[in-house]
Amino acid sequence: MAIYHAEITWTRDATPQDFLKNRYSRRHLLRFDGGAQLAGSSSPHVVPLPWSDAVAVDPEEAFVAALSSCHMLWFLSIAARQGFCVDDYRDAAEGVMARNAQGRMAMTVVTLRPAVRFGGDPQPTHEQLHALHHEAHEQCFIANSVTTEVRCDPVLA
Repeated sequence: MAIYHAEITWTRDATPQDFLKNRYSRRHLLRFDGGAQLAGSSSPHVVPLPWSDAVAVDPEEAFVAALSSCHMLWFLSIAARQGFCVDDYRDAAEGVMARNAQGRMAMTVVTLRPAVRFGGDPQPTHEQLHALHHEAHEQCFIANSVTTEVRCDPVLA
């Protein structure tokens, strides 16, 4: 068993804001156990500007990034084990917020679009590339933890 920590801190800004009327900044700080820090906020799609910070990472973006990152890390490990040398991996992942079957707003679909460039020989066939992504998806802890449908549409060269 492993335990992971994230510290989220928010303080009401001293500038005039009417907290009780829902008019306050959603900007906050995300701190992770390794020391990384990110500015967080609600999504401007959920809470309008200026109460959201469009530059900061919102939970929906972090969710999509976590799925993409986990998939990539498994893919790299599996490719190395199978003798395929990855030179470059890029993913333009996308999440869709919509009403789920219960009528609640949820991330209903996340689509990964990994484009992988391999160096040297052997080069994987299209079938092997799809098999690598399938296994990465099956092993991904984050994908195994959510009820959201997670799709992977690799970008083929």
